[in-house]
Amino acid sequence: MFAIVRTGGKQYRVAAGDIIAVEKLAGEAGDSITLDDVLLAGDGGDMKDLKGLTVAAEIIAQEKGEKVIIFKKRRRHNYRRKNGHRQQHTVLKISAIGSEKAPAKAAAKKEAAPAAEKPAAEAKAAPAKKAPAKKAAAKTETKPAAAKKAPAKKPAAKKPAAKKED
Repeated sequence: MFAIVRTGGKQYRVAAGDIIAVEKLAGEAGDSITLDDVLLAGDGGDMKDLKGLTVAAEIIAQEKGEKVIIFKKRRRHNYRRKNGHRQQHTVLKISAIGSEKAPAKAAAKKEAAPAAEKPAAEAKAAPAKKAPAKKAAAKTETKPAAAKKAPAKKPAAKKPAAKKED
Protein backbone atom coordinates (compact mmCIF):
# COMPACT_ATOMS: atom_id res chain seq x y z
CA MET A 1 0.00 0.00 0.00
CA PHE A 2 1.20 3.52 -0.76
CA ALA A 3 0.08 7.02 0.10
CA ILE A 4 0.85 10.54 -1.02
CA VAL A 5 1.23 12.90 1.93
CA ARG A 6 1.79 16.64 2.12
CA THR A 7 4.15 18.11 4.69
CA GLY A 8 6.30 21.22 4.61
CA GLY A 9 4.63 22.42 1.40
CA LYS A 10 5.83 19.37 -0.52
CA GLN A 11 4.25 16.05 -1.47
CA TYR A 12 5.86 12.66 -0.88
CA ARG A 13 4.90 9.19 -2.11
CA VAL A 14 5.46 6.82 0.79
CA ALA A 15 4.99 3.16 1.62
CA ALA A 16 5.44 1.28 4.88
CA GLY A 17 9.14 0.98 5.69
CA ASP A 18 10.28 3.93 3.53
CA ILE A 19 12.78 6.49 4.81
CA ILE A 20 12.27 10.08 3.66
CA ALA A 21 13.77 13.49 4.46
CA VAL A 22 11.16 16.24 4.96
CA GLU A 23 11.22 19.86 6.11
CA LYS A 24 12.00 20.19 9.82
CA LEU A 25 9.30 18.87 12.14
CA ALA A 26 9.16 19.29 15.91
CA GLY A 27 10.44 16.32 17.86
CA GLU A 28 13.55 14.35 18.69
CA ALA A 29 15.01 11.11 17.38
CA GLY A 30 12.86 8.18 18.42
CA ASP A 31 9.61 10.18 18.66
CA SER A 32 6.53 8.98 16.75
CA ILE A 33 4.42 11.37 14.70
CA THR A 34 1.38 11.10 12.44
CA LEU A 35 0.98 12.78 9.08
CA ASP A 36 -2.70 13.67 8.72
CA ASP A 37 -2.65 15.42 5.33
CA VAL A 38 -3.04 12.36 3.06
CA LEU A 39 -3.86 13.32 -0.53
CA LEU A 40 -4.10 9.88 -2.14
CA ALA A 41 -3.84 6.27 -1.02
CA GLY A 42 -3.89 3.08 -2.97
CA ASP A 43 -2.95 -0.54 -3.15
CA GLY A 44 -1.69 -1.41 -6.61
CA GLY A 45 -4.30 0.04 -8.99
CA ASP A 46 -7.07 0.33 -6.36
CA MET A 47 -7.66 3.67 -4.62
CA LYS A 48 -8.54 3.72 -0.93
CA ASP A 49 -10.95 5.93 0.99
CA LEU A 50 -9.09 8.87 2.57
CA LYS A 51 -11.58 9.53 5.34
CA GLY A 52 -9.66 9.37 8.63
CA LEU A 53 -6.58 7.87 6.97
CA THR A 54 -3.26 8.79 8.63
CA VAL A 55 0.37 7.87 8.10
CA ALA A 56 2.40 6.94 11.17
CA ALA A 57 6.12 7.70 11.13
CA GLU A 58 9.10 7.63 13.47
CA ILE A 59 11.72 10.39 13.59
CA ILE A 60 15.14 8.91 12.91
CA ALA A 61 17.24 12.10 12.98
CA GLN A 62 17.25 15.88 12.72
CA GLU A 63 19.83 16.83 10.07
CA LYS A 64 21.05 19.66 7.88
CA GLY A 65 20.85 19.44 4.11
CA GLU A 66 23.49 20.21 1.50
CA LYS A 67 25.04 23.67 1.55
CA VAL A 68 23.68 26.11 -1.00
CA ILE A 69 25.96 29.00 -1.99
CA ILE A 70 24.37 32.37 -2.81
CA PHE A 71 26.70 34.63 -4.79
CA LYS A 72 25.69 38.12 -5.94
CA LYS A 73 27.80 40.25 -8.24
CA ARG A 74 27.33 43.48 -10.13
CA ARG A 75 29.81 44.04 -12.88
CA ARG A 76 32.13 47.02 -12.72
CA HIS A 77 30.71 48.19 -9.36
CA ASN A 78 33.03 46.27 -6.99
CA TYR A 79 29.97 44.54 -5.52
CA ARG A 80 30.33 40.90 -4.47
CA ARG A 81 28.39 39.12 -1.74
CA LYS A 82 28.82 35.45 -0.87
CA ASN A 83 26.48 33.67 1.52
CA GLY A 84 25.65 30.06 2.33
CA HIS A 85 22.63 28.20 3.71
CA ARG A 86 21.94 24.68 5.03
CA GLN A 87 18.28 23.77 5.35
CA GLN A 88 17.09 21.82 8.41
CA HIS A 89 15.59 18.40 7.61
CA THR A 90 13.86 15.67 9.58
CA VAL A 91 14.52 12.08 8.53
CA LEU A 92 11.38 9.94 8.91
CA LYS A 93 10.80 6.21 8.71
CA ILE A 94 7.24 5.39 7.70
CA SER A 95 5.96 2.76 10.11
CA ALA A 96 2.33 2.38 9.01
CA ILE A 97 -0.22 3.67 6.51
CA GLY A 98 -3.65 3.53 8.06
CA SER A 99 -3.83 0.20 9.86
CA GLU A 100 -1.17 -1.48 7.68
CA LYS A 101 2.17 -1.75 9.46
CA ALA A 102 5.69 -1.92 8.06
CA PRO A 103 7.05 -5.39 7.27
CA ALA A 104 8.33 -6.94 10.48
CA LYS A 105 12.08 -6.60 10.44
CA ALA A 106 12.20 -7.87 14.02
CA ALA A 107 12.17 -11.41 12.66
CA ALA A 108 15.13 -10.52 10.46
CA LYS A 109 16.91 -9.07 13.51
CA LYS A 110 16.23 -12.28 15.48
CA GLU A 111 17.76 -14.28 12.63
CA ALA A 112 20.72 -11.93 12.59
CA ALA A 113 21.23 -12.36 16.35
CA PRO A 114 22.30 -16.03 16.08
CA ALA A 115 24.55 -15.00 13.23
CA ALA A 116 26.04 -12.37 15.57
CA GLU A 117 26.71 -15.09 18.13
CA LYS A 118 28.72 -17.10 15.59
CA PRO A 119 31.30 -14.33 15.11
CA ALA A 120 31.47 -14.07 18.91
CA ALA A 121 32.45 -17.77 19.03
CA GLU A 122 35.01 -17.10 16.31
CA ALA A 123 36.25 -14.11 18.29
CA LYS A 124 36.96 -16.43 21.22
CA ALA A 125 39.14 -18.51 18.91
CA ALA A 126 40.78 -15.41 17.46
CA PRO A 127 42.70 -14.41 20.65
CA ALA A 128 44.43 -17.82 20.54
CA LYS A 129 45.70 -16.85 17.09
CA LYS A 130 46.81 -13.45 18.35
CA ALA A 131 48.84 -14.94 21.24
CA PRO A 132 51.69 -16.14 18.96
CA ALA A 133 51.85 -12.65 17.52
CA LYS A 134 52.47 -11.30 21.03
CA LYS A 135 55.27 -13.82 21.48
CA ALA A 136 56.83 -12.65 18.24
CA ALA A 137 56.60 -9.08 19.50
CA ALA A 138 58.20 -10.17 22.78
CA LYS A 139 61.13 -11.68 20.84
CA THR A 140 61.78 -8.41 19.10
CA GLU A 141 61.59 -6.56 22.41
CA THR A 142 64.27 -8.74 24.00
CA LYS A 143 66.88 -7.38 21.60
CA PRO A 144 68.58 -4.31 23.05
CA ALA A 145 67.56 -1.23 21.16
CA ALA A 146 70.20 1.34 20.38
CA ALA A 147 69.61 4.20 22.75
CA LYS A 148 69.54 7.57 21.08
CA LYS A 149 71.48 10.22 22.90
CA ALA A 150 69.95 13.61 23.20
CA PRO A 151 72.08 16.21 21.45
CA ALA A 152 74.27 18.06 23.91
CA LYS A 153 73.13 21.59 24.52
CA LYS A 154 75.60 24.18 23.39
CA PRO A 155 76.26 27.03 25.78
CA ALA A 156 74.62 30.22 24.67
CA ALA A 157 77.06 32.57 23.02
CA LYS A 158 77.56 35.69 25.10
CA LYS A 159 77.24 38.92 23.23
CA PRO A 160 79.45 41.80 24.25
CA ALA A 161 77.54 44.51 26.02
CA ALA A 162 77.09 47.75 24.17
CA LYS A 163 79.42 50.50 25.32
CA LYS A 164 77.77 53.52 26.81
CA GLU A 165 78.93 56.93 25.78
CA ASP A 166 78.72 59.72 28.34
